[in-house]
Amino acid sequence: MPPGLQSGCCGRNPILCILPPHILKSAATNAAKKEIRQKLLDTLITTSALTSARVAINESGTSWLSAAAGRWGAMAAALPHKTRTIYTANNTQRLPGDVVRRENDAHPSGDPAVDEAYDYMGATFDFYWDIFERDSIDDSGMALNGSVHFGRDYDNAYWDGQRMVYGDGDGELFQRFTKSVDVIGHELTHGVTQFEAGLIYWAQAGALNESVSDVFGSQVKQYMLGQKARDADWLIGEGLLAPGVNGEAIRSMSDPGSAYDDPVLGKDPQPGHMRDYVSTLQDNGGVHINSGIPNKAFYLAATNIGGHSWDGAGLIWYETLLSPLLRRNSQFKPFARLTVSTAEQLFPGGTEADAVREAWGAVGISV
Repeated sequence: MPPGLQSGCCGRNPILCILPPHILKSAATNAAKKEIRQKLLDTLITTSALTSARVAINESGTSWLSAAAGRWGAMAAALPHKTRTIYTANNTQRLPGDVVRRENDAHPSGDPAVDEAYDYMGATFDFYWDIFERDSIDDSGMALNGSVHFGRDYDNAYWDGQRMVYGDGDGELFQRFTKSVDVIGHELTHGVTQFEAGLIYWAQAGALNESVSDVFGSQVKQYMLGQKARDADWLIGEGLLAPGVNGEAIRSMSDPGSAYDDPVLGKDPQPGHMRDYVSTLQDNGGVHINSGIPNKAFYLAATNIGGHSWDGAGLIWYETLLSPLLRRNSQFKPFARLTVSTAEQLFPGGTEADAVREAWGAVGISV
């Protein structure tokens, strides 16, 4: 096992967090107020403890292009199984907590965190069903459970293999973690990856794991807003940063490294090209940092192909994720090659494969 694999936010059996440890560590060091520094340290300590306590995630595989041609546009053989349950942890660390909203409840609860979690988990389910005919995270109707108000001023949200968990944020650096639909789409996509590719959470494979979540989290937002690829903001976590923080999101897929530059949070360290790849043992080999490279490739592919992201690049990335040829420890270059070959099979004679190939070349990965 590589050194440091079980340290930090995520390890061998990872708690898959939206906020990377480098942001939390920088803020815990630089925040002017002692109470804010303590809240950030508490978040780091709590997340580390959760990681240590995690049981192994069961992984399973599925088929790839066996029914691709008929799947898009064919009527589903069965109705989708959208089943959401939202709990509140009541600012404790006891999970799942008390039920506050269930599927088909007629009225919103009035608690913004509860209703955002309910609505945005539903938007993620709808995206996967409407676009890919995928029945929930595991494609077998897995119930979507979410717990809000976890801990006191907890600065993160995560997927633990069974449920989504959302903190309220500290109010001065981060707002509640249910505010951004792409964050919820990102975290639930970790579940999709868990059941399909099982990409290990280390170095380039881990960065691909993170990137895939950003790719589909952004598409969930675009689908909900009815946007085409060229009209999207391509930001992850827009709305999470509190007023006064110098930044617009926690990551930018179109321009990695530009999401924030703040005296407390530090400067966004994401590279957008292989020449700037960050070799580190921190953050499980830089999974939240180097994900900027495949993120930029997807953005370029989606905008070059045009139209809605999910009609071209999104479909290619989804089928690649399902491919039996995708290894759990895949590096960037084999993944890139697989997206090109997938594009060639999905769009024979089209320009899509060339667009994907050029996108990878633009970030320093020739295929």
